[in-house]
Amino acid sequence: MTTKQTHIRKPDWLKIRLNTNENYKGLKKIMRENNLNTVCEEAKCPNIHECWGTRRTATFMILGAICTRACRFCAVKTGLPNELDLGEPERVADSVVLMNLKHVVVTAVARDDLKDGGAAVFAETVRAIRRKNPFTTIEVLPSDMGGIEGNIQMLMDAKPDILNHNIETVRRLTPRVRARAKYDRSLELLRRSKELQPDIPTKSSLMVGLGETKEEIIEVMDDLRANNVDIMTIGQYLQPSKKHLVVQKYYSPLEFGELRKIAMSKGFSHCEAGPLVRSSYHADEQVNAAAKEKQRIGDEQLALKTS
Repeated sequence: MTTKQTHIRKPDWLKIRLNTNENYKGLKKIMRENNLNTVCEEAKCPNIHECWGTRRTATFMILGAICTRACRFCAVKTGLPNELDLGEPERVADSVVLMNLKHVVVTAVARDDLKDGGAAVFAETVRAIRRKNPFTTIEVLPSDMGGIEGNIQMLMDAKPDILNHNIETVRRLTPRVRARAKYDRSLELLRRSKELQPDIPTKSSLMVGLGETKEEIIEVMDDLRANNVDIMTIGQYLQPSKKHLVVQKYYSPLEFGELRKIAMSKGFSHCEAGPLVRSSYHADEQVNAAAKEKQRIGDEQLALKTS
């Protein structure tokens, strides 16, 4: 006999202000004209109106719109993916020019059907953006790409400005929440990325509200820092449909503030935490904060050497 899951009422602080101004409409038009996908739309991001309407930023989703995994928290379509679109990197780069972006985030569906996990297309997208937009900083947000070292190497050789890979949830809940993903494999990708390109900041995101404990959240922070992750984001899980996992708890803004303080005390160069925070939320600010922290540490080390 199964018991019916209780749905918790969404608190007032999660109300979203819609902004369908000309910026929002303009970005949507560019995406459709160039046959591009965004995780903003596919994952039903709560910040789409702020990012598109006010900040004029977006997160491109390459490798198609169909994911080979069926994670129980994610609204992106799953099934058999389409053939690779080799013209996609150039179209993304052209759109970055049209949108005049200072910082761009490139993510993708998981492509377990590809031997390289999509690493080659990721790398070519980074190179195409760099050629056409030399002053735009680039953040990549790949899947674990099967944990294959050659795939990680291929992506890091393209030298994005930030490598972002999401741990998503605590160790105990990973098998239930993330299809085919492994907690330690995500940590390994983050660690290996830093080893391959020590000067490139790494970043990871955690969803809360799935039944984790505070101690487990702190364990995630410690695990990320042990693998030299620089930036962390923490946001509230929101159930995208009745088919997905039910929210177990809504964290208050005060609780998110406390989690941010704990994260910063662990040594992260930057932590964004809040009810509506998502992995690429205010990503432009995060890359600037990481650069400033890197400069500060360098200055301190130089001062110690010369004193």
